[in-house]
This record gives sequence, structure tokens and C-alpha cells, in this order.
Amino acid sequence: MRLETLLPLGKVDPGLRTPETPFDISTVADNARLLEEIGYSGIATEETKDDPFVVLALAAQATTRLHLTTAVAIAFPRSPTITAMSAWTLQKLSKGRFTLGLGSQVKGHIERRYGMKWSPPGPWMREYVSAVRAVWDCWQNGTRLKVEGQHYNLSLMVPLFNAGPIEHPDIPIHLAAVNPVMCSVAGEVAEGIRPHPVCTPSYIENVMLPAVRAGAAKAGRSLDGFRVCMKPLVASARTEEQLAAKVRDARARIAFYASTPGYIGAFEHLGLGDLARRASVYSREQRWEELPGMISDDVLQQFAVVGTYDEIGRKLVDRYGGLVTDVEFSIAVNDDDDRETLRKLAREIQADDTRWGPTGGR
Repeated sequence: MRLETLLPLGKVDPGLRTPETPFDISTVADNARLLEEIGYSGIATEETKDDPFVVLALAAQATTRLHLTTAVAIAFPRSPTITAMSAWTLQKLSKGRFTLGLGSQVKGHIERRYGMKWSPPGPWMREYVSAVRAVWDCWQNGTRLKVEGQHYNLSLMVPLFNAGPIEHPDIPIHLAAVNPVMCSVAGEVAEGIRPHPVCTPSYIENVMLPAVRAGAAKAGRSLDGFRVCMKPLVASARTEEQLAAKVRDARARIAFYASTPGYIGAFEHLGLGDLARRASVYSREQRWEELPGMISDDVLQQFAVVGTYDEIGRKLVDRYGGLVTDVEFSIAVNDDDDRETLRKLAREIQADDTRWGPTGGR
């Protein structure tokens, strides 16, 4: 679980969970207050080892201005009604500061970690989002609950379980995406997408965003205010010596992504399909220590933003400032120097607030 901060041009992670400083749920409130004091606009959690809704409830209780985002919660193992309730509760608690970020997960996890039957995720997610919104509409407006689909049939909402209207009922939904199908679904039904770190700027601009626009056109929706929230792969440290270890970690991460069949499209877009297929073979043979050596300096630079703390803010803006609306970045905050570094990075990124959404271009 990461707790991340949002800037007008993105998110900067204060490093609440790193190999050196593991995530400690008891520190969420203090860290959220720190981020608010520094001047960040929000925080986000990803679902790995802790429940993101619980983490965000702690942050919401401790703050008054920070936006709160699940980035992301895994949708399909949760009933749409359960997800609707968790989001509704957080929206009430935060007084309108919550965004529901949802992800589909890959087939292996759905079947072997969650024990569920797999189904094509694009149509499933479209129906899922519609079902969540139907529950919200029932609670807010007294609309009869009537969801009839391949995956969900919802028709019962008795007074005891009706959460009732709230002051801020319009909860944005963002969808994690890599392939064009899910991007199109996001254009149809969501208020934002979250490209995977393996998605390069070229892939986002030339593959993902056209699919978003196509989905929006299909649904007759406007993309005004649509968010593109990117958590890029970053290798950064205070000194060049410390940076070397981060670069090694980045090579290993890229190699792991290359070995994952679901991400091959992002590699093929750059002419690296053969690399991805070889990495997949190494993965199946469990040749883990050999994988990082497959990542050349050129491939590293295509997928990762590399630089010291003095450089990384500008490099992030240069790469993503004209393409995405939110960019994320992690550094460990262990002392006053780290806190001041984080403050400076926030100012640097906020100073170049070149927002852009998928309805326009560079």
C-alpha cells in the first residue's frame, strides 16, 4: 500500500512505503496532516497489503482539504453494492473529497487469488461501473434499483440498507488501463484513466487516448475534466552514488513488466515485442536474476525517469507535463531535509501546471 500525494500537475509520494521505510498504517493520519501542511492537494492508496478504503478513512479523518483516491481498488472481487457503500461512506466522511479508482486485475489473480471465474474485463468493468452508479442513484434520488446484466442483477434495496442522500453525491470514477479496450470503456463510463507505469508517453498519446476519445464518442460523452493519472517508473535519489541502486531496481521492474503478457502491447508499440517474449520465457523458467540484464540503457530511458532529486522534478514535467493531468513520484521522508526536498519538488511541479486532457493535444 502506498499513500501518495496529489499536485495540480500530479501526485508526489512522500515515501510512506519503501524498502527502507515500510508502510505503517498507524502513521497515516500524521503523514496526511504533513502533506496538507506542505501544500499538496491529495493522497492516493493502491491495494496491495492493506484495504485502501480503511487507509483513506484514516486520512480523511485527519485532514480537511486533501483529495482522496483509491489508486486502485480491485473491482471484481467486490460486489458493486459493497464498493458503492465504501465509496459513499468515504465521500460522506471527507465531505466530497473522494475519487473511486478501480482496477480489473489479471486473469491469474482473479482465478487463483480471488477464486472467481474469469470473464473479459472490458465489458465486465462497463457493467460494474454502471451497477455502482445505479446503487448511488437509488440512494441519492430514490430511483428504483434495477440492474440487469451478464454479471449483476440488482433489484432489492430495502429502507434498512438504503444509505440515503449525501451532500456531495457526484463521485468521480477512474479506471486503471493498459489496452485500448479498457481505455475505450473509460471513455464511455469514467471520469479518468490510470495508465500502468509500463505505458510510455508515446503509448499513452498514440494508443490509449485515441481509444478514450473513441469510447467517449460512442457514448456521446464530453471529456471535459477527464483526468489522466500517471504513476511513472522513477529512479531517483539524493546523490549519484545512491541513484545507482535505484537504477538497478528500475531495470528489474521493467524486466518484470516485460515478462507479463498483459503488457506486451506497450512493448510492441516501441518495437520491443521480441524483448517481451524472451522475458516471458525467462519468467516461466524462473530465471529471475537474469531478467534485469535484458534491459539496456536505451530501454531503461524509454520506460523510466532517472535523475537525482535536484533533477527529477523538471524531468517529470518535461516528460509528462503536456500529456497527463496527474503524475506521481516517491521519495522517502525520514527527516527535515527530506521534508524540505518534498516541499521543493511540490513547488517545482506545481509551477508548471500545464494541464491537458484527452480532448485536446500538445
